[in-house]
Amino acid sequence: MTKSGFRRLPFGPITGVAGWCRRRAGCLLVAAVLLPLAPGGQAREELETDRDSFTFAPTTAGPATSILEAAYSFIDNRLAPAAHSYPELLLRRGFGEKVEARLGFNYEAGGPGTVSGSEFGGEDIETEDESRVLYGAKIETTEQDGWLPRSAAILQGYTPVSGPSNKSTLVLGEAWGWRFAGGWEWRTAMRFGTGFEEADAFSQWAPSSVIKIPIGGRWNVHAEYFGIFSTGKETPLNSQFASCGGHVLVTENLEIGLRVGWGLNQTSPAFFSNVGAGWRY
Repeated sequence: MTKSGFRRLPFGPITGVAGWCRRRAGCLLVAAVLLPLAPGGQAREELETDRDSFTFAPTTAGPATSILEAAYSFIDNRLAPAAHSYPELLLRRGFGEKVEARLGFNYEAGGPGTVSGSEFGGEDIETEDESRVLYGAKIETTEQDGWLPRSAAILQGYTPVSGPSNKSTLVLGEAWGWRFAGGWEWRTAMRFGTGFEEADAFSQWAPSSVIKIPIGGRWNVHAEYFGIFSTGKETPLNSQFASCGGHVLVTENLEIGLRVGWGLNQTSPAFFSNVGAGWRY
């Protein structure tokens, strides 16, 4: 204490002040580094689009986050004209950690068929031009915990806005998978949907399974099997494919990808290609 009653500062008039400031600046720097790691400021997960493979991702967009996806598909049908599908637009909006709303639009020209998971259950079975809107939701159902996989359920409807059909369809699906050491992932999905062809009402189901392998920090490649089958249809659907592809993260919020595939039987298209992108904001 000084004679005046005030407490003496623990440093000299100049050098002491500089040291005190350095110590406080160091504390602030540590806080700035650690703050993003706190529960309220966790870094975003890696961007995952549903268009990257036929098997949709068992993840949602994230709280107050949107993912906009678009793609173009070319389908080389064996017994019908080639099909063109675009823009395969899908907007995913996250509400909380586990739920996302989905809204989209697509146009198909030429022959029948689909190779995009978001279009299963909404595709034109006949050789016609058609456009439609899609709407629905995805809900994460489990987190990965040992052998318990990460999973999500999807409920999606389709309503035509142009073309020969005026019937809406519905799809219900579940995707699940595991992430292993090194970032490898194995994911599987099953979808069930309604379908119409003139007066013929039937059910569709589509199993799929994909293995995804990261290469470096931005690249990812995959190999996949998927099929589309029907029950109760006069002329049954039986399309099966083997495909491969990959994507690159141009930035942490922008993905560009390419898929190609080949039909495994004579009732499947001979070849398809799909190119697209996803943007998170």
